[in-house]
Amino acid sequence: MITVAIAEDHQALIDGIRSYIKYEDDISIIGHANNGEELLKLVRLKQPKVVLCDIRMPKLDGIEATKTILKELPHTKVIAFTMFDREEAVKQMLAAGAHGYILKNSSLEVVLEAIREVTCGKTYYDKKIHQPNAEKNSTKSVLSSREREILQLIAKGRTSHQIADELFIGKSTVDTHRKNMIRKLGLSGAGELLRYAVEKKYEF
Repeated sequence: MITVAIAEDHQALIDGIRSYIKYEDDISIIGHANNGEELLKLVRLKQPKVVLCDIRMPKLDGIEATKTILKELPHTKVIAFTMFDREEAVKQMLAAGAHGYILKNSSLEVVLEAIREVTCGKTYYDKKIHQPNAEKNSTKSVLSSREREILQLIAKGRTSHQIADELFIGKSTVDTHRKNMIRKLGLSGAGELLRYAVEKKYEF
């Protein structure tokens, strides 16, 4: 029996997977978690053969959770299960040791196929994944290295004061960088900059 744990915070999606998989004789869902810390507890307790792991999770993201899971339970197979189809997100999950990468908007047949493939020792990549190199490179060329550094900290929820302390620069310097990024990226304000930073979090 292939035992599976799911890290996902949308109950409707979990229910859909459960309903679909319950008719499979060789696969069983043994539990789900809503955040990275809950996932580690679940995996340590039940030691599933396969983990469907979201990348963006509260408390501990999927990349760090994957690293920890595979360090403690190296025979477990981890499949990234996410809306992110960015090249860097794929690279970071694979670098963390993930054995597969599938998108949440793919069919449940794809989920089953991925689970069975990684269990057999293979890797599985969703056919919908694309790698928007042009967009990524354009973003990197528009922003300076310091601006990208600040953007990463904004994505982590840091305030201007916290960023200034962490980078050993003045708060006014951080605020100036924020304004420059908003202008360069064609955004309308701090709220849009935060959303942009979160969306680009796994690209740098």
